[in-house]
Amino acid sequence: MTIQRYTLLQRLLHWLIALMVFGLLAAGFTFWSLGYEGTVGLFGEELTNMLYKIHKTFGILLLLLMIARIALRRVSPAPPHDPPLSGVERMVGGGIHLLLYALLIGLPIGGWLATAASGYPIQFFDLTLPGIIGENKELGATLFFYHGIGGLVVLGLVLVHTAAGLKHWRLKDGIMTRISLP
Repeated sequence: MTIQRYTLLQRLLHWLIALMVFGLLAAGFTFWSLGYEGTVGLFGEELTNMLYKIHKTFGILLLLLMIARIALRRVSPAPPHDPPLSGVERMVGGGIHLLLYALLIGLPIGGWLATAASGYPIQFFDLTLPGIIGENKELGATLFFYHGIGGLVVLGLVLVHTAAGLKHWRLKDGIMTRISLP
């Protein structure tokens, strides 16, 4: 068995994005389940506003990192599996990766649109970015609803992806070595 690995930059991006996704999901589900008033009641107004700003900032960073990851993947394709995966493993794993990539690009864009439509500032660190679309509170509420549903789907995909990673780690078949850091 010859173990081939992703490039160091690809591996770093994978784990950085994974950490960001966990943080974004935690904050997003807090906002979704408690709403603004509930979050203020739990954390106070200043910390709540900071959490929203951080969530927006890291959402935009996630979008940028995913674009970089896709560009890098075009230049440095995935290393071959040795031994090869079964057809079902390739299909399921490839499908999960494709859905994750699509959602990790679509969710930040959807959040940006929902925020703009709701009349809130698009914060990226201390900058305020353009809203892309005009204010429409009803549309904003609908987009935030679907943003939350997308977050639930990402959580499900991440759980399946993590379970598969643990399975391959336990099998010691080299899959986890491909993406592990040094």
